[in-house]
Amino acid sequence: MRRMLHVLLDLVLPVDCGGCGRPGVRWCRHCARDLADAPATVRPRVDPGVPVWALGSYRGAHRRAVIAAKEQGRRDLAEPLGVALGAAIVRLRRWGELPAGPLGVVPAPTRARAARARGGDPVTRAVRAAAAHDRALRVMPILETARGVRDSVGLSAAQRHRNLAGRVRLRRGSGVPRGFPVLVVDDVTTTGTTAAESVRVLTAAGFCPRGVLVIAAA
Repeated sequence: MRRMLHVLLDLVLPVDCGGCGRPGVRWCRHCARDLADAPATVRPRVDPGVPVWALGSYRGAHRRAVIAAKEQGRRDLAEPLGVALGAAIVRLRRWGELPAGPLGVVPAPTRARAARARGGDPVTRAVRAAAAHDRALRVMPILETARGVRDSVGLSAAQRHRNLAGRVRLRRGSGVPRGFPVLVVDDVTTTGTTAAESVRVLTAAGFCPRGVLVIAAA
């Protein structure tokens, strides 16, 4: 009976891989291997003042998974994306790039309107999935954007900077202890503006940003 129900659901809601479109599976082994590559250092045009690591370039499975999670409502991709992020954090700890003890994981700020339209923030969902497998990670959704921030798609580097400058802020009543080591996590870095503003705000608030980790670098 349960198998029959799954078959019926697949007919109504076809299942395909969020990374390559392969039918019959939500996330295939090939795409899982692609995202399991070691995190690489990237240097965005705007330097956030801390290391920036990416799981890969903004193409192939990385690009399709980000778009599916963000624009197509694929909430089921939070788990595989979270596992990939968690594995990258383990490697960065092993390399001595991140502290071995408790680490705050801060999702990059997103526009409230966009998050509502997507049924929540995909990055925060992925970060929570990563933390579910690592007790040393503390999810800290403490950053937000002020009103008036535009969608960054199509904006130049200078326009992105003007769009976000002074408009990333700490949420009221976050109640998180200052001095805590934190890692900013985002889906894509393009110019580095969001990362730089996030690091600036966290540093000014007394936190210790140790780096930025993204799923893909454009």
